[in-house]
Amino acid sequence: MPRTARDVVFVDGVRTPFGKAGPKGIYHETRADDLVVKCIRELLRRNPDLEPARVDEVAVAATTQIGDQGLTLGRTAGILAGLPQSVPGYSIDRMCAGAMTAVTTVAGGIAFGAYDIAVAGGVEHMGRHPMGEGVDPNPRFVSEKLVDESALVMGMTAENIHDRFPQLTKERADRYGVRSQEKAAKAYADNKIQQDLVPIAVRRTNPETGETGWGLATVDEPMRPGTTLEALAGLKTPFRVHGRVTPGTSSGLNDGATASLIAAEDVARELGLPVKMRLVSYAFAGVEPELMGLGPIPSTQKALAKAGLSIDDIGLFELNEAYAVQVLSFLDHFGIDDDDPRVNQWGGAIAFGHPLASSGVRLMNQLARQFEEQPEVRYGITSMCVGFGMGGTVIWENPHWEGK
Repeated sequence: MPRTARDVVFVDGVRTPFGKAGPKGIYHETRADDLVVKCIRELLRRNPDLEPARVDEVAVAATTQIGDQGLTLGRTAGILAGLPQSVPGYSIDRMCAGAMTAVTTVAGGIAFGAYDIAVAGGVEHMGRHPMGEGVDPNPRFVSEKLVDESALVMGMTAENIHDRFPQLTKERADRYGVRSQEKAAKAYADNKIQQDLVPIAVRRTNPETGETGWGLATVDEPMRPGTTLEALAGLKTPFRVHGRVTPGTSSGLNDGATASLIAAEDVARELGLPVKMRLVSYAFAGVEPELMGLGPIPSTQKALAKAGLSIDDIGLFELNEAYAVQVLSFLDHFGIDDDDPRVNQWGGAIAFGHPLASSGVRLMNQLARQFEEQPEVRYGITSMCVGFGMGGTVIWENPHWEGK
């Protein structure tokens, strides 16, 4: 019999505070899988009307799937979080768009009727597992000139975008980096971010005394409030001598996890679960790997075409700030001003951090909260560039829209 696709909704999303990767970071002595477990448990705590046995699938993304990020995270984290053993799970990888792909993949299953409710999220502990750890790129990529060597270094791909588009100057990128920090600081001051953060108990060892104690991670560690243009102008350019990409216009190396509840809309309403966003369409696209940051342009074009919408229909944008130049290239392509108030209203990854595979759900959390506050907006997008030359975009509809 022919099937009719069901409407899919974003029920809820949470994340850990994001930390700085490395020995001085808040999660240096915390396991990656435990970060995911905390997020899943918080989703269940916040939604007591959901019987854990009603969860049909757990999809958890990680870019480096070894050590405490290996062993089929969706399954193991689900069991550790207290889900019944009858609930299956799996791991997924699309580098930076891991959590986004976890969401879209389970959404496809829900629309088809294979699932009613699923958990989707991601984790990256870049302190324990640096980007590229254990990988062995095929030498043919370079020897046969399939890609330029710079494609393997994300910061170099950002420099390449500056090269390709001279109007994307270092000064513009610096201004964008400062604004991201300012908007994030204001969002924290206005209590916009904290409500979706899961406090994490962390063990820390004092490097001077060797004594071990416990603390609580409650805020994003990478933020640099008070950042100025003058400070950014003097930063080093680690990817190229006399380059344009600096730590002030990059997202940094971070640790953190996210998780979301995705459901069929009829099931969510039957169970009394919140409906925060309705999925309209999504798309992924490939670009030259050397110009990784351009990926969100064609993925957004594809998603808009599938939805029968134009860029002018989009009232809110949550764009992942892997690099400032990546966002600026997107804005230039679509004729959007650098200071457009629709874009990243509460700041982005330059301030909060970007633990690779987890970030897609952070974007969704922030968009969902903005939808609640802005019922005059009907459509919003979450979009991000993806390593080795890809982009991903999800278009969402605001269920609180008052223009019906």
